[in-house]
Amino acid sequence: MARSRLTPERESELYAAVLDLLREVGYDALTMDAVAARTHSSKATLYRQWGSKPELVATALRHNKPSGFDQIDTGSLRGDFQELLALADDCQMEKDTALMRGLAHAVHTHPDLHQALRELLIEPELNGFDEFLRRAVRRGEVAPDNPALAFVPHMLIGALVARPLIDDQPVDHAFLSRYVDAVVLPSLGV
Repeated sequence: MARSRLTPERESELYAAVLDLLREVGYDALTMDAVAARTHSSKATLYRQWGSKPELVATALRHNKPSGFDQIDTGSLRGDFQELLALADDCQMEKDTALMRGLAHAVHTHPDLHQALRELLIEPELNGFDEFLRRAVRRGEVAPDNPALAFVPHMLIGALVARPLIDDQPVDHAFLSRYVDAVVLPSLGV
């Protein structure tokens, strides 16, 4: 990806427009032409800055994520989870969850999107989350050989996907807080 000459404000506007378009039309119908029209940019600028539609989408998603794993250390894993949950409001969480469910379908037919999401969003998130859990191991809260450590991301993603399907309810702080306390922490021996 070429380094941006855009101001941070302009980049934020572009990313917000990409996410709005994704919510409106889905990944398959999203075009660079539509992004250019929505943002009053040239298509050439978009390709020069981001290289491809998958990279633009993945970067927009990454930009939209609150940073947090590396800055959270309350002294307890439960406190760290609660602090992490506090980073996003319920409305944004619901919108992001719906967006990710839509993209989860698109990655099956668009390997280039899958690759961009892995490189630009998923792997950085997993690396941050691994460190989040390693801090709990170093504090002695979780045994280093606890087999559930490898499955915490799976548990959390499963909760995000399953809540709307099973309960016909959006994912919110109250649900995730109960889920962490009832499922995640006990599986880790906390």
